[in-house]
Amino acid sequence: MSLIALGVTGGISAYKAVEVCRGLQQHGHDVVAVMTRSAERFIGPVTFEAITRRPVITSQWTPGTNADIEHVAIADAIALLLVAPCTANVIGKFAHGIADDFLSSLYLATRAPCLVAPAMNSNMLAHPAVQQNLQALTERGVHVVDPGDGYLACGWVGKGRLADPADIVAAAVSLVTPADSRLTSEAAPPSALRGRHVVVTAGPTHEDIDPVRYLGNRSSGRMGFALAAEAQRRGASITLVAGPTQIEPPGVDTVVRVRSAAEMHEAVLRVAVTADVVIMAAAVADYTPMAPAGGKVAKMDGPLTLTLERTPDILAELSRLPSRLSSGGPMLVGFAAETGDPVPRARDKRVRKGIELIVANDVSRPDAGFDVATNAVTLIDAGGERVVPVQSKARVAQAILDRVEQMLSERATPVAHT
Repeated sequence: MSLIALGVTGGISAYKAVEVCRGLQQHGHDVVAVMTRSAERFIGPVTFEAITRRPVITSQWTPGTNADIEHVAIADAIALLLVAPCTANVIGKFAHGIADDFLSSLYLATRAPCLVAPAMNSNMLAHPAVQQNLQALTERGVHVVDPGDGYLACGWVGKGRLADPADIVAAAVSLVTPADSRLTSEAAPPSALRGRHVVVTAGPTHEDIDPVRYLGNRSSGRMGFALAAEAQRRGASITLVAGPTQIEPPGVDTVVRVRSAAEMHEAVLRVAVTADVVIMAAAVADYTPMAPAGGKVAKMDGPLTLTLERTPDILAELSRLPSRLSSGGPMLVGFAAETGDPVPRARDKRVRKGIELIVANDVSRPDAGFDVATNAVTLIDAGGERVVPVQSKARVAQAILDRVEQMLSERATPVAHT
């Protein structure tokens, strides 16, 4: 269990911080709420006090508060500072080092990771000052859960609404070290991934029809990002090959940005040469336009015919790498995203492509698959199958990597001959 400071600032979506708090607790973490004076105009401190069973910090001048929990003491205790919602005002304070209340002082005092979930009017979000402040924070290592598009409290429709609480919780959980920082190294066995090079792919690919249009899919990259973050926490060196996603990738060793299936193919084959494990979580297009138009295709009466050709089969090529033939590495993990029961096709895909482990999921489910914060999968390997029920993608990533570690350990164990 880790202690997370939940900063709540003055926006209409402050009430959603209650859901965020509950979600963090459901993942086994302890929460202390830090509210700005403006936040109290939207939701009362007693709500968070009842949920967290801790005093809610509303001011650095509250009598009695600093005797037990002052910003320096709590800065040392927390594993994460999460601010949701985070207003333009607080983003500006953080960016410029202004410490005029408990929350902004805590940001400067803590060395824990910081995650912010902006929420504001669309024009405010797009203003160069806010964008520059966000850029400054990300350059300093602050993580951002991008706001969503939709109906805003001001009556506008656009980008600026607070991200879904489940997405915020998943991002927070991915940043918190699973083991309590007080545990000694002897309390948990060393990870089989420690010191290994892991390549993870994530997100969709976009296949251009013309300079304006493309063929794509609904993959958000969340599953691949969760896997990359979890593998890094276990001590692996991570190369993340990411398609065009709307969410910020985790702060791993190397991020390679690609757009098309061809670019994904080239990047993965290049970095896989030194990999111990390759996890293909990206939703790579199976087909691409054979001859993309050089200019925008004009609208015309009647149907439009596109000729598509197969894209390279990255997993199949990885299975034929010389290192696979000589030493058995890298270990390959694939994904089978299907509609309906994915298991039969996943079984066939694993054998046909010659890979060790495949993760099957039904992307037609509203609580799993593409563009949601949760997932439900079946892990299939030569030794059998394991169902992982619906839960956050961070938790699913843990289950997948638990199996990967087990398989790596089995590889390293000599076989006894009689």
